Amino acid sequence: MALGPFYVAQKLIEDHDLSGAAMLMRHGETDWNREGRVMGRNPVPLNDRGRSQVEAAARFAQTIRPDLIVTSPLVRARQSAEIMAAGLGGNITVLEEPDIAEVLYGRWEGIVYHDLIQDPYYVEYRKSPIEHPTPGGETIPQVQERGVAAVTRILRANHGKRVLFVSHGDIIRTVLCHFLRMELAHFHRLRIDNASISTVQISGRFAELKFLNLLPNPGQAFVAPFEIKHPSAEADAKEPQQA
Repeated sequence: MALGPFYVAQKLIEDHDLSGAAMLMRHGETDWNREGRVMGRNPVPLNDRGRSQVEAAARFAQTIRPDLIVTSPLVRARQSAEIMAAGLGGNITVLEEPDIAEVLYGRWEGIVYHDLIQDPYYVEYRKSPIEHPTPGGETIPQVQERGVAAVTRILRANHGKRVLFVSHGDIIRTVLCHFLRMELAHFHRLRIDNASISTVQISGRFAELKFLNLLPNPGQAFVAPFEIKHPSAEADAKEPQQA
C-alpha cells in the first residue's frame, strides 16, 4: 500500500479550528450560459435544462450528505440551492452569502463571447487577469480573497460539517486554487461545469481534494459550454460564393 494515505489520514484527524468539507457547486444552466453571454450580477433564472441538471445533482448528493447549504444570493444560485435542499429531503438549512456571488463584470455584462473577444480591454485582461481588473473593478486575486474568506468563516462556524456552497465558476476555481496551493494564474485550467460539485476536506492548513467537477453525466465535461466559432470559419463564411 502506498504511504500517501497514511499522511493524509493523520492530517485529517488533527484538531484545528478550521475543519470540515467545502462542497463547491456551480449553479445549473441558464439561457445566457447556452448563448455564451456574460451574466455577472444579472438576475438570470435557470432554464429547464438547468433545473434538470440540479435535480440530478441532488439525487447524487444524497450519498455525500451535506449538513448545510450556503448560496450566492443571485437568482440562478438561489434556485439551484432550493432544488438541492428539496432533493435532500427539505430539512436542510439554506443561508445566503454575498461574498460567493459572481465576479463583478461591469460593462461586459450582457455581452456575448464572440463580441467580447473584440474588446481591446478584454484582450489585455485575458492575458493577465491577475493584474487587470474587470471593468466592474475586481481582479482575480480579489475574487479569490472574498471567496476564501467566506468559505473559511463558514467552516469555522460549522466545525467538522460538510457545507455545500452554491456559487459560480470563477469563484469556485479560485477557492480551489487556494486550498490546493495552486498558482492562481492557472485558475482557468480547472473545468467547472453547471451543476457540478467539487469538494475539498480541510483540516487547518491542509486540504485533500475529494473530487473535481463531479457530474451525474461525466461525458458532459467534454462538451463545449456554448457554440465556439473558429475565426477561420467566420472568415470563410464572409467570402463570396463562386458561381
